[in-house]
Amino acid sequence: MSYGIPMELVGVRIELPTNQPIVLLRESGGVRYLPIWIGATEATAIAFALEGVEPQRPLTHDLLRDVALGLDATIERVVVNGLREGIYYADLVLTREGGEVVISSRPSDAIALAARTDAKLYASEEVLDEAGVEIKEDDEEEAEVERFREFLDTVQPEDFTGGS
Repeated sequence: MSYGIPMELVGVRIELPTNQPIVLLRESGGVRYLPIWIGATEATAIAFALEGVEPQRPLTHDLLRDVALGLDATIERVVVNGLREGIYYADLVLTREGGEVVISSRPSDAIALAARTDAKLYASEEVLDEAGVEIKEDDEEEAEVERFREFLDTVQPEDFTGGS
C-alpha cells in the first residue's frame, strides 16, 4: 500500500529576511525538497528532537509520544497530504490492537512527533508536485546545497527561541 512519496527530515532553518522557521523534508532518493513554514515553538521542538536534547520536563510533543505509548499505540507514520491556500495538512497515523487511528494534524506537530519516534514520513504526490523544490547537485548548485547543509549542521535549538 502506498502512502505517498517517502520523505526524510532534513532539519529546520530560519528563512531570511522574515525570520520565519521552516522544516525541510527531502524526497527519499530524490532531488525534491518540501519546505513547510512552521511556528517557532514547533521549530524548537523538532530541533530539540534532532539534537537529542532531553528537557527537564516533557514538552507537548514528548507528552503526546508518552500518551501514545501509555495507550499501547505506535506512531506509525505522518502523511503530508494537502496544501490549500498556502496551508499544509497532514495525517498522523497510529496503530494499536484493533487497527489504525488516523488523526488530522498540523504537519509541524506530526513531524515533531515523528522526530521523537520511528514514524515514517510521507508526502502525497500532489503536494510534492505543487510545493516541492527541486535541487540538483550539479556544479552550479552544489556550493549552495553545501552551504545549506553546513547551516543545518551548525544550527542550535537556542537559535529558535524568542518571540514572533
